[in-house]
Amino acid sequence: MAVAVERVAHHDDLAPRARLSTNRFGLWLFMASETFLFAAAIAARYYLLGFEKPEELNQPLGLAITSILLLSSLTAYLAEASIATDDQRGFRRFTMATVLLGMVFLGGVAYEWSEAFDHFPPQSLFGTVFFTLTGLHAFHVLSGVLALTAVWHVGGDGRWNAEAHWPVEGAVKYWHFVDVVWVFVYPTLYLLK
Repeated sequence: MAVAVERVAHHDDLAPRARLSTNRFGLWLFMASETFLFAAAIAARYYLLGFEKPEELNQPLGLAITSILLLSSLTAYLAEASIATDDQRGFRRFTMATVLLGMVFLGGVAYEWSEAFDHFPPQSLFGTVFFTLTGLHAFHVLSGVLALTAVWHVGGDGRWNAEAHWPVEGAVKYWHFVDVVWVFVYPTLYLLK
């Protein structure tokens, strides 16, 4: 009987660590599959258009929203670092800052779309590529904003702490993934000639 109790206790100690490893592995697999999706969309841009791009692209706006998204990676990192040290106030503040920066980025994309409709409508070749890549990325940013909002909301009662904060870690890792994807999308659309 004592051996059985010892095995159950040992299993209970391993279960959270095994679950965390499984969660992390699952997130990495998901992000790998999304990487292939974005790689295909970026490759299609080069296949269809080579290095051509219209002069009407709003370069300053593209740079501004890129800067905002990169800044949001810093605030996301600070949110995760805060909860890892049981700093609830820092976690909430930096998570909300990340959400707000993500919303500003989405607003910038929406503004860029309103300009883009006039210069390269969706039925044009560049318009198709532009709206597909930015739309796909904007959907992922919106998903990240929703995930971060959820962990912020649920964490409001102190549920996350230094010992248990996988949802925060997962949402922040996803946010960093979305930011890294933009680092490839931005030059693909705005910089290459």
